Amino acid sequence: MTVRVVLVDDQALIRAGFKAIVDSADDLDVVAEVDDGLGALDVIRDARADVVLMDIRMPGRDGIETTRLIAADEDLAGVRVIVLTTFELDEYVVAAMSAGASGFLDKGVDPDVLLDAIRVVAAGDALLTPRATRALLSSIDTAPAATPLDEQTIETLTVREREVVGLVGQGLSNEEIAERLYLSPLTAKTHVSRAMTKLHARDRAQLVVLAFRTGLTQLDDV
Repeated sequence: MTVRVVLVDDQALIRAGFKAIVDSADDLDVVAEVDDGLGALDVIRDARADVVLMDIRMPGRDGIETTRLIAADEDLAGVRVIVLTTFELDEYVVAAMSAGASGFLDKGVDPDVLLDAIRVVAAGDALLTPRATRALLSSIDTAPAATPLDEQTIETLTVREREVVGLVGQGLSNEEIAERLYLSPLTAKTHVSRAMTKLHARDRAQLVVLAFRTGLTQLDDV
């Protein structure tokens, strides 16, 4: 199955470079390009995108707000966003992930890393580099929850699901969780999926945030 990719960046040269990289992979295909955030949602919807490569600083509407609108649109529930920027500032990392992005990469990333990143988020996983994780966890540790979970929601998790969410918060993959808890990878994946549904997490990145918000993962665990 081919992953459908939409490029959102105001620089034509940047889009051309990313398109050449993405289209070099047999399982990935750039299906549309947009040069600003204002028209992005309609294009993403019409193109039936799976993954969006999103610039942060654009005229009209920036990438953070555009990502937030994508995450809030029920018709785009399956769309994953990777934010790409030349500005390596922690506030951009936190803003992008808080807005609903599934990943954050520097525009100078190696082509193979970019292609793997698209595949990772298309599969529903989060792409959290060490830098992005540190920035995200730091913000979680100091900021109040924007939408705190009530105790009844947390109590819907089984004991095993709480264990799994705690390990997701530590950055473990499904395979690593399976090994840690002596489960099959498929069972670990099932527990992660059920926890995401119960906690209304859009993707694994949000599940990481919720793991800390609920106390199922502590900063000392990472």
